[in-house]
Amino acid sequence: MTFNPLQERGIPLDRQLRNWRELNVTPIDPDRADPYTRCRIITMNGIEIEAIMFSHHFARRCPDLEVRQRLAEVRYIEAQQQKAVNWLLPGLASVLETTLAYEQVAVDLTAWVARMEPDPYLKQAYQFGVLEDFDHLYRYANLYEMIEHRKAEKIVDRLTEVMPGRPTTMHHRHPADNVREHYNRETTQAISKLHALTIMSAEQQTMNFYMNVGPMYMEPIARQLYQEIGLIEEEHVTHYESLLDPGESWWEQWLNHEYNECYLYHSFMETESDPRIRAIWELHLNMELEHLRIAADLFRQHDGRDPEQLVARELPKPVTFEPNKEYLRELIATQIDYTTLGTGYVQEAHERFQRWQEQLMGGEEPPSERIIDENRAKSGDDYRLETEGTHPLYSLRTH
Repeated sequence: MTFNPLQERGIPLDRQLRNWRELNVTPIDPDRADPYTRCRIITMNGIEIEAIMFSHHFARRCPDLEVRQRLAEVRYIEAQQQKAVNWLLPGLASVLETTLAYEQVAVDLTAWVARMEPDPYLKQAYQFGVLEDFDHLYRYANLYEMIEHRKAEKIVDRLTEVMPGRPTTMHHRHPADNVREHYNRETTQAISKLHALTIMSAEQQTMNFYMNVGPMYMEPIARQLYQEIGLIEEEHVTHYESLLDPGESWWEQWLNHEYNECYLYHSFMETESDPRIRAIWELHLNMELEHLRIAADLFRQHDGRDPEQLVARELPKPVTFEPNKEYLRELIATQIDYTTLGTGYVQEAHERFQRWQEQLMGGEEPPSERIIDENRAKSGDDYRLETEGTHPLYSLRTH
């Protein structure tokens, strides 16, 4: 059945405020919850954080007092939504276990988007990025085994493989080479705009998470690994945010943000396996429908266009968390040696890339390589979860 969020009625804004009891959500059970339920929680936290930060940035540039007041009213509810969503994560989970879940989101969400993306240039951007997050999962899994003496399949539950992707040491590029061409807001399909906003938001929360939790570790190798991968996540945010057309007006951006929230809450309501969590997705969807109505009305008033000129008249196919093992193996086999040059992709380590590597590495192995060496020395081998056979590349197999 088709669902047009612009035609649906949500909960009136003056009825959306929740009290402390209502906000006091019960977290998921880390030992029994579907790993993809946790992935949906992490994704929606990133989406809500982006909605809040976008609203703040908009308010800082908006001279209209009434609009700033409306932004503040919607933003407060978004902040309550973010608290309800993120507080579903269990306090029992360690920071490193949450990190593994963040990387599972990055792998399976980005892989799914890459599979569904109709624009070849945008598709390539997601294919490029996912091979790096795939490798981050492998590095953190080895850190997890080394310092917590546990295996990552406790978190990813064999839904996502754990093995080398594009080596993390090769992710460090000159900043100019992380900026992509942006899509054209006039000609790009609506689904492509939603994809770009979703992946940018997910990577942004990962960047924020790592830059804050990294120094909380005592172990030097853990602190250093978070520092290294945290820098790469900054590269990823640059990579993905540059795909968005900077010519979009503030009103257009607000409309896209609210529509994307409706899309994702509806997607997760349709695909959630936990009835209790599904009810939260449904509640938040009904709140977001009203936020979208407000944004659409202000878009008509200030931008002078009909919202249906920009967004799809019905929600696209639901975003789905599912295994992407064969797709990722194919990308590893064909694109592992890619890097970027300007706004394009090349398969050779060009001069600017090599010079940046030399300056950054300072003649030493980076933490992402040392963690593998140290875990091999401590555990007897590196940690992997290869459910579909040996690694697609002979050079990266265990021998």
